[in-house]
Amino acid sequence: MKELSLDNCRLDKRYDIQEQLGRGSYAEVYAARDILASTQSPHSRVVVKALNVFLQDDLDDGLERTLVENFQNEAIALDRVRHPNIISRLGHGTARDLHGTVFHYLVLEYLAGGDLSGLLRKQKIPLRQSLNYIEQICAGLGHAHERGIIHRDIKPHNLLLTEDLMTVKIADFGVARVSISDSPITRVGTNIYAPPEHSPMSAGQTGALAFARLTPSADIYSLAKSVYTLLTGESPRAYANGPVTELPDAVRDEEWCEELLRVIKRATIDDARERHQSVEEFWADLSAIRRIAADGEFSTVLKSVESIPQPHVARGYTPIAPDLPSFEAISERPPIRVGVPTYARPVFVRDADGPAFNVTKSAAAIQTPELDPPPTPPKRKRRVLRGFAGFLIFAGIFTGLLYGTASYMRGRGVLPAISNPFAARTATANTDIYLRPAPNTDNDPVGLVTKNSRVRIVNSQNNWYQVDIVEQGRVPPSQVSATRGWLNGKYLNIGGS
Repeated sequence: MKELSLDNCRLDKRYDIQEQLGRGSYAEVYAARDILASTQSPHSRVVVKALNVFLQDDLDDGLERTLVENFQNEAIALDRVRHPNIISRLGHGTARDLHGTVFHYLVLEYLAGGDLSGLLRKQKIPLRQSLNYIEQICAGLGHAHERGIIHRDIKPHNLLLTEDLMTVKIADFGVARVSISDSPITRVGTNIYAPPEHSPMSAGQTGALAFARLTPSADIYSLAKSVYTLLTGESPRAYANGPVTELPDAVRDEEWCEELLRVIKRATIDDARERHQSVEEFWADLSAIRRIAADGEFSTVLKSVESIPQPHVARGYTPIAPDLPSFEAISERPPIRVGVPTYARPVFVRDADGPAFNVTKSAAAIQTPELDPPPTPPKRKRRVLRGFAGFLIFAGIFTGLLYGTASYMRGRGVLPAISNPFAARTATANTDIYLRPAPNTDNDPVGLVTKNSRVRIVNSQNNWYQVDIVEQGRVPPSQVSATRGWLNGKYLNIGGS
């Protein structure tokens, strides 16, 4: 077993490796900084997933080609199912590590909120928020099924969150399968969440199943057990490779307990033909629980419960995918030229079409290698530079004096305080909600704000907010003219982009 050496490395003169996030049976995952991205960009930090075929102890040419093909197929699957609630591929490449080992890599978006299993260990997630997550997962998974892709490893660990914890995205399509494929079903997934038709616990026992074909209901089985974990806070370990028959004692007094058990029982039946046959059907079957989560406040919230799961779009998402990679087996690639290392702390830099270099990374910056010392600038150029530097110093001192004088006069009340006219807060609606003409429900609605709509807050009173609609989350079911009105704060996520 041989790990890649990527400490203090820069890939393709763009991605600075920062830390290793994990390692699997065939790949290593790193957090990296994209030096070409703006610091304000949601993709200034990225994930580099590096294929390492040498993690396999019994590597041969056939296994190597299979691993490379699977790695490329992961990129193809990610681009094929590109969706706001599925992790996005941002790029790819091929490079050498500091010991000369060639590897392929994919660049994925970095989701700073961690995974759902980690969030559950920190806190109990409220029912309304849990249902928002489930809706987003259903939207992404349903989109993947429409594109003919079955994930085969849905579990809380593969459901990642944005930094604001508002958006969840499905990750790790490394074992995904095209649903129309006739190839034999392989044993993949996690025992606790995988259905019997492809669970590693079912090896050699598939023949005992009444129906053993791979269909989207395999993902619905795993999704149902993930919903069990999300709503109960406990893992369905007692029901590994079998249907769920009971819920934990801690939630049996909840109003939604019986409805949840009914839905999950059906979704985890051994016979795939008796489960929900689509994600939309599964989501619709949760409608009673969603009504309970609305607290019966139908004077404010729409009475109709959306039957089709709606996506949630986070900042930075684009439906446009990068160019597809065309990876080759490592042993079949021509050698990559590597420069002679001449610095103490190497950073690997390589252009896609050029040679590789080792350069120095100091604590302050990463320097680009120079084959020859830079020429000494002429005297005239040095005089110009000195004059420009003097001007900057003078301008800085003058500006500081003006700022200090203005601050002093404002403090004495001579000058009025300066306010920021662009400091208005924004918010995102977390459900469909009526727009009111006054801050109460003793009136008729004047409009509708749909779920995930962006609004700008212009006034507030108690827990009510007067808002302008900036962008509707989706087209409203009826024509409405009002774009300003009052909303109850419990249905707003303040500060949403």
